[in-house]
Amino acid sequence: MASVGSPSATGAGTSSDPIRVLIADDEPALRVALSDLLAQDDGVILVGSAGDADEAIQLAVSRRPDVALVDVKMPAGGGPRAAREIIRVSPGTRVIALSAFEDRPTVLEMLRAGAVGYLVKGTAAGEIIESIGKVARGGTSLSSEVIGGVVHELSSQLRREEIEEQELESRRGVIQRFLDGEGLSMAFQPIVDLRTQSTVGMEALARFRSLPMRPPDQWFAEAVRLELGIQLELTAIRQALSALPNLPPGTYLSVNASQHAAMSPNLPAVLAPGGRRIVVEITEHEAVADYAALSGSLDALRALGCRVAIDDAGAGYASLRHTLQLAPDIVKVDISLTRDIDSDRGRRALASALISFADEMDMTIVAEGIESQAELDTLLELGVVYGQGYFLAEPAPLP
Repeated sequence: MASVGSPSATGAGTSSDPIRVLIADDEPALRVALSDLLAQDDGVILVGSAGDADEAIQLAVSRRPDVALVDVKMPAGGGPRAAREIIRVSPGTRVIALSAFEDRPTVLEMLRAGAVGYLVKGTAAGEIIESIGKVARGGTSLSSEVIGGVVHELSSQLRREEIEEQELESRRGVIQRFLDGEGLSMAFQPIVDLRTQSTVGMEALARFRSLPMRPPDQWFAEAVRLELGIQLELTAIRQALSALPNLPPGTYLSVNASQHAAMSPNLPAVLAPGGRRIVVEITEHEAVADYAALSGSLDALRALGCRVAIDDAGAGYASLRHTLQLAPDIVKVDISLTRDIDSDRGRRALASALISFADEMDMTIVAEGIESQAELDTLLELGVVYGQGYFLAEPAPLP
């Protein structure tokens, strides 16, 4: 070890003060070996030796080392935790990670935790001392065994991030085209009086033309993930309202809105031109965090003359709670209750209870998903007056 016996030979020290070093490793034999190594160089001094992360952090508080040699795998949270906490409690300490093997993910994890050096255990004594001196002077140090792996991992990670960013921009571009009116159109499904078959309203349903082909709910979910959900809903509602003059006289227009879109401060201005011909269907099945706020927003829409409907009632707990909390003007019975209602006693019982509740609360019932004459007849027997479904009319563009 004569070649590393003085500061001038190693470059470990640049002043008369030796570099204060902390060792943190759960292997006693390695702690002894590193201690012996440091004892042979006048440019460094050992100020503490720890066997786990907690002890290392405590020593960092009391000893304030210049450099900490930290094992990447040790009890009490491992090297990354030790590195983060040592740097937090002793900002002047520079951390060098130690590992018994080349482990690219661990290298990156330690570097993210704040380590400025990384050495593989078994590195030559001279290189260890040299690395201590280098990081103490403000530099960084990676042993030759890990440099190639780190560079490869970082380049691969950057490439992955680049690809992910490109994909994100591509997806955002598709949604933006919808927001600009490209690839977004509306279909309209009649809501009819089941007794006379006359049309009383039209539900506007968004349709998207883009690859990959997806159902509308998936495009709206994608817009939400990209933080463009409310914008896309408002765009669809605007497009629906543009067709209002073409609706049959005396019919209303029903538009879908999530609770978030319903609370948007921009929605009243969008709906104002439609006034009393508009029904706003609250569509989301998720729990509402603040019913008072949502009710206040819906009251503002009612002040414009709009009516409020709860969509898919009976499909889940959230829709039933919406019905109780929001006191809608219209309750739309979900297809899960109307499907085969003519032959299913359980569905008839549930639908009958919901219809009875709506009658008691002066709410209008609209049955969704009617697909047969038998279903229609049964709904009429139960007292349902209005409905929609493929048996009555499929969604289609307006003439």
